[in-house]
Amino acid sequence: MPKVLISDKMDPRAAAVFKERGLEVHEKPGLSKEELIAIIGDYDGLAIRSATKVGRDILNAATNLKVVGRAGIGVDNVDIPAASAKGVVVMNTPFGNSITTAEHAIALMFALARDIPEADRSTQAGKWEKNRFMGVEVTGKTLGLVGAGNIGSIVAERAIGLRMKVIAYDPFLSAERARDLGVEKVTLEELLPRADFITLHTPLTDQTRNILSRENLAKTKKGVRIINCARGGLIDEAALKDALDSGHVAGAALDVFVEEPAKESPLFGTPGFISTPHLGASTSEAQVNVAIQVAEQMSDFLLTGAVVNALNMPSVSAEDAPRLRPYMALAEKLGSLVGQLAHGGLTKINIEAEGAAAELNQKPITGAVLAGLMRVYSDTVNMVNAPFLAKERGLDVREVRHDREGDYHTLVRVSVATEDGERSVAGTLFGDQNPRLVELFGIKVEADLAGPMLYVVNEDAPGFIGRIGTALGDAGVNIGTFHLGRRAAGGEAVLLLSVDTPVPQTTLDQLAKLPGVKRVKALQFD
Repeated sequence: MPKVLISDKMDPRAAAVFKERGLEVHEKPGLSKEELIAIIGDYDGLAIRSATKVGRDILNAATNLKVVGRAGIGVDNVDIPAASAKGVVVMNTPFGNSITTAEHAIALMFALARDIPEADRSTQAGKWEKNRFMGVEVTGKTLGLVGAGNIGSIVAERAIGLRMKVIAYDPFLSAERARDLGVEKVTLEELLPRADFITLHTPLTDQTRNILSRENLAKTKKGVRIINCARGGLIDEAALKDALDSGHVAGAALDVFVEEPAKESPLFGTPGFISTPHLGASTSEAQVNVAIQVAEQMSDFLLTGAVVNALNMPSVSAEDAPRLRPYMALAEKLGSLVGQLAHGGLTKINIEAEGAAAELNQKPITGAVLAGLMRVYSDTVNMVNAPFLAKERGLDVREVRHDREGDYHTLVRVSVATEDGERSVAGTLFGDQNPRLVELFGIKVEADLAGPMLYVVNEDAPGFIGRIGTALGDAGVNIGTFHLGRRAAGGEAVLLLSVDTPVPQTTLDQLAKLPGVKRVKALQFD
């Protein structure tokens, strides 16, 4: 009988689910790190919330551990690479607290609109300052959503019910999905000056970090009110304080901070600022939902091998795994490449399999492509939930098999339709194991996709390669491999370089100014 340890305080219905499914469960919240290390070797599963830190030392002691289940979305307290190396599956429940978080954002929007926290403090202090707290209505105002996924969509629905106009920026939001939600799809540049309220509902990635930067805050409408119940780091907190002090931003409400727990912040005490201690998921209903979900997921895995919402394991049967593994590695790299390079919002994705790849189960390959593609924008996506996230955003995902035999014994092609046109990449397996890129945006090029890389589009002209090499050498960047392709002599060429270390932004800016360079982009592959 599998044994499960619940090491954080969790709704008792989680333990009830484990027992009903026939598992042995022990509830021991509040264990010290040393106490957990001493007993973890006895357990097949570990159910946690945010208090337990599952690091390498605990995983090394977990000789029988097969799965860690996080009741909630964030897995910052789990060393996922170490868990993967130990063969431990890490699961979360990314959708169990969506309504709760969305409602908290709406609550903070009302609190900002009517100065409720400050008015409460004033009144309880014996004052009666009716004229001091002149709020604004939300009816008829424009709400700008940055992120229109699961939580953002719920916020949009509630806001429309409040008779607000909702505009949304999300790279994965299709025009059809926007119509279904009743929102107007816009670019970030369009959203900033139009929104009376801005609410953030996007994960923290390299693309979204400081998405409300000092520069972008300056582009917002004077008197805007800003809400963040998503992740700390999406807003430049120092710039937000300056914008509040100047009056450009009328109010801001943060449930999340760059540093948590936020014992101190430059924003504390700033007029117009409201804060809560990361309460987005803190309702009794949400705690019950995530507890039940994690128990069900872990039970299914331990009893049947079924995988749901795993962050480090695809949904693949034991029989298919050996054959599919190299194809999924290729597919994920191709998805990541097109995700990092494609311009504009994505509306359609075609995943074509040719030769030996066409004979395989396409769902894991599609899941791997989508995981690679969407991981550029989301830090919680995986091969299991990527198709759901794509569907949620209205992406048109199509799978195509070709019986024909082409130049390669197996080929996977990923094409995306963007606002700037179609972009396509293709790859194959060398020796049936090693992923290799063979085509990039219609240009033949052979390259490995690994580690930090540099992508350059340039005019094919004498001396260009020497100038690139010299510029990188002067910056102390060592070139590992060099891959060049072109449409025709003297035409457009693409250059893919693997480098030993990531290329600094200052160097990228210098390369972009070289004669003949049309585009420069730093890439990163796991």
